[in-house]
Formats: sequence, structure tokens, C-alpha cells
Amino acid sequence: MATLKEIRARIKAAKNIQQITKAMKLVAAARLKRATDRVLEARPYADKMKELMGSLSAAGDLPSHPLMEKREVKRACIILLTSDRGLAGGYNTALIRKTSDFIKDAAFKCSLLTVGKKGTLFFGKRGYEILHTLSVPSSGARIQDAIEVTKKSRQMFESGEVDAIYVCYSKFYSAIRQVPQIVQLLPIEPPVAKGEAKTIPFQFEPDPAQLLDALLPRYFQTLIWQSLLEATASEFGARMTAMTSATDNAGKMIQQLTLKANRERQAAITKEILEVVGGAEALK
Repeated sequence: MATLKEIRARIKAAKNIQQITKAMKLVAAARLKRATDRVLEARPYADKMKELMGSLSAAGDLPSHPLMEKREVKRACIILLTSDRGLAGGYNTALIRKTSDFIKDAAFKCSLLTVGKKGTLFFGKRGYEILHTLSVPSSGARIQDAIEVTKKSRQMFESGEVDAIYVCYSKFYSAIRQVPQIVQLLPIEPPVAKGEAKTIPFQFEPDPAQLLDALLPRYFQTLIWQSLLEATASEFGARMTAMTSATDNAGKMIQQLTLKANRERQAAITKEILEVVGGAEALK
């Protein structure tokens, strides 16, 4: 059985842990607010871009473009968005499991472009081919990160190194709900319109080829930037939830240890009183 000194040492350690987890919870909550605002501000733009692509698809046959080139998929690249640090509950585990299941079920060879150290370390130790790695700041993804990922993945697709590009990220719904999902980015396929597809005659200015040259790279970058923002908000939400749970558990542990320490102290006092009384009785 633990002595009173050992129990008090455990109480002190639990209080120190509780202070750390509480501080991390507050930091994650502040960053989550900023990340949520960025996600909500970027979603309308991304939705409008998808709507525009849907409108263009109704124009009938469009000129060919390297980002829309469909070919037999023999090799694909998965952009995996994880965090650089742990202490985020099951956030990274869910993304890694989603990617592993996709690779196992795929009928083609898969390589990885990892954003975040957790995914890089996991797949690197298991012999998976990692074409490129990127770390993002602890405050969240920046537009420069989206540009770098876009440039690298586009270069691999246009050169024929890979035949398809996928992204695995966690879609943000709330601080307690983040859903991992895998979405195909390249080749770009216009959103399918609901109902019967109707061809609408369009007059393009400038010509369709120049329009696609300007629109498709920006649309591709928008999809990656939106994924990075969703992943950042999901990470902070998962970390805030995990640290809240850890802080509560530390509080419960402190209460249990304090109660145990009080019982040990009372037992020691009772034992000393009995020894004194017993000694006094023996002297009579």
C-alpha cells in the first residue's frame, strides 16, 4: 500500500498535469475560434467555384486540359493531412486508418505526399513510398503551404508520374465531430448536376482554352486550401476536446487521491492514539 508521502507526491504530479492540460485546452480553444472563422469564410468561395465548374460542364464539350486528362490509373498519390504534434485524441489515428484502408483496397499502387509529422513517421517506418513531406506551423496552415502542395502535386500529375491525386483530411463539423474522408482532386471532374443534364449554349470571352487555363489551376488550389483549413480546424477541435477530458480526469484523480490521503492520515493518527493509550494502560 502506498504511504502518505507517496500519495501526496502523486497529488502534486496530478495537479501539475492538470495545469498543463488546462493551459493546452485554452490555447487550442483560442486557435479553434480563429480556425473556425477561416473555414466558414472560405467555404462560400469554394462552393461558388464548384458551382461555376458545374455551370461550365453544362456547356457541353470543353477543350482538353492537362488537369482534366483522364487515363488508366496505375499509380496514385494520396495527400495525407495530419498534425505535427500529438495530444489530439484519435484525430491522427482516424486519418492514418482511413488512408491505410484505402491503400489496401486500391487496385493500383499508391504513394504519399504527407503534410504533418504524424503521418510521415507512421508510413515512413512501414516502408511506404513518400514522395514529399511538409510541416505546417503550430498556429495552422498558411496559403504558402497550399501553394507548395498544389505545385508539387500538379507537377507529379502533369508529368505522368501519377495518374490520380487524392486528399485524405478530416472535415470539420464541430469541436467534438470531425469526419475523415478521401476525395479525388485530379483529374478534375466537374460536379454532376442533379436531375437531367441540359446543354446550355455559352459564349466564352476569352476563348474556352484560356478560361480553363486560368480557372482550373485556381480551382485545384482552392480545393487543397479548403482541405488544409478543414484539417486545421479539426485538429484544434480534437485537441481542445482531448485536453478538456484530460483536465477533468486529472481533477477526478486529485479528488480520489486526496480522499485516500485523508484516510491514511486519519488511520495514522488513530494508530498513534491507540499506541499512546496502550502504553499508558501498560504503565498502570
